[in-house]
Amino acid sequence: MTATKRVLITGAGGFIGHHLARYLVAQGHWVRGADLKLPEFEETPGQEFELLDLRRADDCARAARGVDEVYNLAANMGGIGFIEANRALIMHDNVLINIQMLEAARLAGVKRFLFTSSACVYPQRLQQSTDVTPLREEDAYPADPEDGYGWEKLFTERQCRHYREDYGLDTRVVRFHNIYGPLGSYEGGREKSPAAICRKVALAEDGGEIEVWGDGNQTRSYCYIDDCVEGIDRLMRSDHHDPINLGTDRLIPVNELVDIVSAAAGKTLRKRYDLAKPQGVRGRNSDNAHLRAVLGWEPRVPLEEGMARTYRWIEGQLRAQGRIAARARDAAVA
Repeated sequence: MTATKRVLITGAGGFIGHHLARYLVAQGHWVRGADLKLPEFEETPGQEFELLDLRRADDCARAARGVDEVYNLAANMGGIGFIEANRALIMHDNVLINIQMLEAARLAGVKRFLFTSSACVYPQRLQQSTDVTPLREEDAYPADPEDGYGWEKLFTERQCRHYREDYGLDTRVVRFHNIYGPLGSYEGGREKSPAAICRKVALAEDGGEIEVWGDGNQTRSYCYIDDCVEGIDRLMRSDHHDPINLGTDRLIPVNELVDIVSAAAGKTLRKRYDLAKPQGVRGRNSDNAHLRAVLGWEPRVPLEEGMARTYRWIEGQLRAQGRIAARARDAAVA
């Protein structure tokens, strides 16, 4: 085990931030969480948690005091519907958070700073086919990222580089590819597609149907949360400064993801397609060559296993709320 460090996790009230806090505490580190909200589904595992608005410079300075490392996960974001409907808000809030956290970390003498970027930084022209070529880190330029969310991520990647070159702040940049798992939002517009599909399948009766956004042929790769937080930790312990993908390289259509969740639920369901709903790019996959070379590691949890765990957790939440009909409940237990 590495020596104990004092770390700050911004966005620790959110899905990945909460899992990361739990992981780092288990590794023996002292963890302060900072966010506008407490974790929704479990108590925070960290030694401190401060309710702060990181769009404010003084709150960023308060968060960064006395820590060795910053894991900057705080962001205003959600699923594709939220992202496409809130570009100005997302860019406004996230640029403020990211720039002010970098500066607060610099002024506080933080030794290492992680910025969590996204596969949304990759050019749209490379993601127009369902049989897409895996995206390499160097493919981000010439730049044409996803409008709004992708642009603010790519901008902050550059600012991390400049803070390292100009000020000596030791920065790391990780590009997430569709992270999923328990303890995340599964309804309300902030949820990502794996959680939304789990919710829809759990609420559907066996033999019924669920709505799928788009035609279901759009393709993605998905990374389970346990692999995500381990990858983050491995990256922070490495000497790698440039942006790096963190995801799996198994490309599947959304239709297949629905079938995987339906199988985990023990249900046979029909798909009803809504072509008017946002569906994002046609295809997106991670090239993991750099991940394997830099970390000597890559995600290991099979999609079927990860989605089964996620489904069971979301189904349990809905069951506890009394929202699963008797027939659907009996079918899930059978």
